[in-house]
Amino acid sequence: MKKQLNISWDGIHDSTGYIFSFAKALSAAVKNSPYSELTEDIIATSGFSFRMWVDAHLCPSATSIWSFDDQKKWVENGGLTCDYVGRYWGQDNIEEQKRLEAIENIKKSIDNGIPAISWDIGVPEWGLIIGYNDDTQMFSTLAINADHADPTSPSYNGALMPYNVLGKRELPLLSVLTITGKTEKTQEDILKDTLKLAVSHLKGDEWCENAKGIEAYPALIKHFTETFNPDASWNMEYYLGTYGALKYYSYRYFEKVGKTELATIYKDVYSCWQEAFTIKTTHDISDINNRNRVADLLKEAYANEKKAMEIMMRYL
Repeated sequence: MKKQLNISWDGIHDSTGYIFSFAKALSAAVKNSPYSELTEDIIATSGFSFRMWVDAHLCPSATSIWSFDDQKKWVENGGLTCDYVGRYWGQDNIEEQKRLEAIENIKKSIDNGIPAISWDIGVPEWGLIIGYNDDTQMFSTLAINADHADPTSPSYNGALMPYNVLGKRELPLLSVLTITGKTEKTQEDILKDTLKLAVSHLKGDEWCENAKGIEAYPALIKHFTETFNPDASWNMEYYLGTYGALKYYSYRYFEKVGKTELATIYKDVYSCWQEAFTIKTTHDISDINNRNRVADLLKEAYANEKKAMEIMMRYL
């Protein structure tokens, strides 16, 4: 058996080119499912547009350190149903069992026309598995950094990955999520649970030693003010781009569900992050004046998002 889906990143809003890879892959999978009306919503309703972690040295891998097992319940918060298979450090004894289970889920999802979301596709980030071939024992994959086949083509360059390499690449962890259906959960209940999840993320209710939630702001700001390191210039850009692009989805979700006050605040938050990212990518960041402009924009976003958190807590 074999099947190949025609999937691309086109149509997934990524204002910086650095949006968190799991969120982008999740949105693309939903877009190419029977539940495409949730393409934008799911990044907010799963809580990912509210999550922030900042490593003290701006290590980019900090954005990918979270409780992988929570992704199923977070995505299902948004009204979808999922299958999930994970295998982590110290679980070598179940490697084959979990890999075979994941392969079956992937093939079932692709047979249903929906790509699978998987860790470590092409690069140590989340990407999509978009096809399989039992004869060659190969998956077709779409990496987060895949290029267009040519400048005029809507298609992207995919890559093949052997079945037996799944979960055993550069960072040998297995994490495969597949979308299996949609529940009858009401929009009202989805909103209520999204507010709970957003507040939990903003309060930093997760395991990690990194600055997290709303307190990620001061941790990031100080790299532009107190502890600037020119060698970390790209890392600054990565953090601004990763979290800035996500804020768009918080704004759009609240606008869609009629929470005007929150939508207005998050529109301003998104605008601040986006302008900060633009300054970083178009100006000399070694100039203290440019760094201060970025810091001021992040301080404005920080104040606004704290206000948003207080409003959301009043709804609960």
